[in-house]
Amino acid sequence: MKAVLALVVIYIGTFLVAIQGASQNSAPPARQSAGTQQVAGKPIDPAKEADIRALMELVGARDVVEESVNTSAEQFREKLLVTVPANDKGQAFVNAFVSSYEKKYDADQVTERLVGIYDKHYSEDEIKGLLQFYGSPLGQKVAAEMPKINHEIQEVVRAAGGKAAKESLQAAKDQNPDVGQSARLGSGQRRWQQRPADAAQASSGNAAANAPASASASIPQP
Repeated sequence: MKAVLALVVIYIGTFLVAIQGASQNSAPPARQSAGTQQVAGKPIDPAKEADIRALMELVGARDVVEESVNTSAEQFREKLLVTVPANDKGQAFVNAFVSSYEKKYDADQVTERLVGIYDKHYSEDEIKGLLQFYGSPLGQKVAAEMPKINHEIQEVVRAAGGKAAKESLQAAKDQNPDVGQSARLGSGQRRWQQRPADAAQASSGNAAANAPASASASIPQP
């Protein structure tokens, strides 16, 4: 049971680090030879580092990082599509952003930084215990299924959050009929669908000229 809980922690931690790591461009060069990884200036024992790397291979840490890139890219795509014109230029702008984002996201650097994170949170004996677990049939199944489970958990959490937010907004409007009646949390529809005037402007090319500024202002911080 402890090993399974530890796996949950590893995957959640890996996902969060992957999401946040792309914005930290000031980090030192990631690739280092065995035994040179450091945490707060202290080198990692070479034997422990080798075990950590073996553990990362078993749990598919690199795959989790790459999946997080795809997930965040699609989330950005959805956000941007709301802000740009519904025409070829708007779509091309979004595609260009997503392509650039995926290229600039240094998955190798993020994966390398996980070595230091594992070293910080797990002792050498604990790493060896996790290696033993993931080397078993059950451990391999857990490693294979956990990304799918995490994805399903995210969907459940997102749906519950959306439902609670919608109900809370309506309750606030009911309690304050003179305030906030125009408040919106976001319908998921494109702006041009809600405002015909914007659609006409977009088709004439004026909105396309302002698309980059609008899009960049709406991008959430990962």
